[in-house]
Amino acid sequence: MAETEGRELGWEDTISKDSSEFEPIPEGDYDFTIEKYKRARSQGKGKLPPCNMAVVYFRISDRDREVVIRENFILHSSLEWKLSELFRGIGAKKEGEEVRMNWNLLPGATGRAQVSLDPDRNDPSKKYNHIKKIYPKEIKKFEAGKF
Repeated sequence: MAETEGRELGWEDTISKDSSEFEPIPEGDYDFTIEKYKRARSQGKGKLPPCNMAVVYFRISDRDREVVIRENFILHSSLEWKLSELFRGIGAKKEGEEVRMNWNLLPGATGRAQVSLDPDRNDPSKKYNHIKKIYPKEIKKFEAGKF
């Protein structure tokens, strides 16, 4: 069953909340925390066949508010670089290293990313945030006697 917030409304319930316009954050570099991920399936598009897909939710703080950016990571060999970028960004992979993807490391993981502001494909007047690039996280090595 899909995970959603809130509750089911009854036919006779009262309602009061109006639509709120989503205000995207400005383009730039931001710290993120991965809130959660879900396993899904892509339908396939262009040269990609239907594939496993991870839907990752990045929580980003911008001044006095937080936004969540949802990003899809398709599990296909032609997009392996994007998966490597994700795991390098949380410090779970080193450059050039072969590693088994451990999805359980994602919730709560932190990092830094470049956020873009892109027009909607169907309505260019609407703009949405996307994770354009995830920066590699420096993995600090422990050295005795040094802090």
